[in-house]
Amino acid sequence: MNIEQIYTGCLAQGAYYIESEGEAAIIDPLRESAPYLKKANKEGAKIKYIFETHFHADFVSGHVDLAKKSGGKIIYGPGAKADFDFHEAKDGEVFELGKIKIKVLHTPGHTLESATYLLIDENGKEHAIFSGDTLFIGDVGRPDLAQKGSMTQDDLAGMLYESLRSKIMTLPDDVIVYPAHGAGSACGKNMSKETFDLLGNQKKTNYALRGDMSKEEFIREVTDGLLPPPQYFAQNVAMNKSEAVGLDSVLKKGNVPLDVETFEAMANHEGALVLDTRNQKDFVKGHVPNAIFIGIDGSFAPWVGALIPDLQQPIIFLADKGREEEVVTRLSRVGYDNTLGYLEGGFEAWKDAEKEVATLESITAEAFAKAHKNGNLHVMDVRKPGEFEAEHVEGAESNPLDYISENMDKVDADKQYHVYCAGGYRSVIASSILKSRGFHNLVDIAGGFKEISETDIPTTNYVCPTTQK
Repeated sequence: MNIEQIYTGCLAQGAYYIESEGEAAIIDPLRESAPYLKKANKEGAKIKYIFETHFHADFVSGHVDLAKKSGGKIIYGPGAKADFDFHEAKDGEVFELGKIKIKVLHTPGHTLESATYLLIDENGKEHAIFSGDTLFIGDVGRPDLAQKGSMTQDDLAGMLYESLRSKIMTLPDDVIVYPAHGAGSACGKNMSKETFDLLGNQKKTNYALRGDMSKEEFIREVTDGLLPPPQYFAQNVAMNKSEAVGLDSVLKKGNVPLDVETFEAMANHEGALVLDTRNQKDFVKGHVPNAIFIGIDGSFAPWVGALIPDLQQPIIFLADKGREEEVVTRLSRVGYDNTLGYLEGGFEAWKDAEKEVATLESITAEAFAKAHKNGNLHVMDVRKPGEFEAEHVEGAESNPLDYISENMDKVDADKQYHVYCAGGYRSVIASSILKSRGFHNLVDIAGGFKEISETDIPTTNYVCPTTQK
């Protein structure tokens, strides 16, 4: 028996390859089929099953394309409805894979069709669970994504409570928990950076598995502090229920070199969004006017999904040489299939053509500290609300990057803003969006709050007005 976790840091997502006696199963595959096909071919195995724990919201799965290329059968949990051929499993149904078995545990709560897959080894021992978004390491899945009709997030949270206690917590403590996500995913609130654990340890350390917790307490704690889901989640669910176009077609359309004149015409006259995926240090020194920065080496795909509302938005992009296909692939993982090409020769080609170059003023934390002492600065904190509440520059305004488009009316074009985040990535994203909307009086603070906190700038935490004395 061979189990391999294939973890993708950008999405904080875990897919799984399981093989026994030449038969393989893939659990929760990403959109690209090649890694799984190559893995099976290397092991001399045939993909028999493609198990999906639920209809994913934070990425587009490759189940349909993988099934076509491998001959594997797609499996979903009870109640699943989709536009393609799949097997709707029954609660307790068992699938044989070589000498091992995979048993379906219907665990609704995160979504109604959510299933946990229990792996039983060749000796009949319950070895591991692939828990999808039902159980994470340190957390459980958010219960607000599958509300229908009169069903509320509290109803779903109640279902999740019952699923955990009747289907998962009854399993032996030495069962390994393999979840679909880790820290950084928006599918939960407080996930650990660890990507697997023993169930017994989770029973001791995961707040949601406390043995003395009532259903009412569980509902209250799981739903408390939930931020609205990113706007692309619902669109990704719809794509996962349909027969989404294969990645090969997306690459053929999007991994296309464009000369400077064509690139400029598409940006200025054809409504294409210019996405700059280089490092933020390169972007601030010079970029195509009105380009949006989202660097490929940060949490690229989730930020694209959170900040570009239309999955059909035409996109053209700049990338470091050799990373063009990677950009198109990672855009497709969150459903952005309308990529039309990249600037051949990169930003150097743009400069060589003597086109207009825009810049973003960026200063060090030390320079910011000096300016802060000398005058009344308008400071914008674009971190998440929880980060701001924990500690922030005294007098800073909170304008979280996640909601910057919705809060554009709160920004005063007549003011100069010094913008910071935690480490310097999100502040450049925010500044690029503001610049594209006509706000040009911006100063980025390189290094973000991490370096600001090492200066003598006064900081404070948030005090709720209702408790302030």
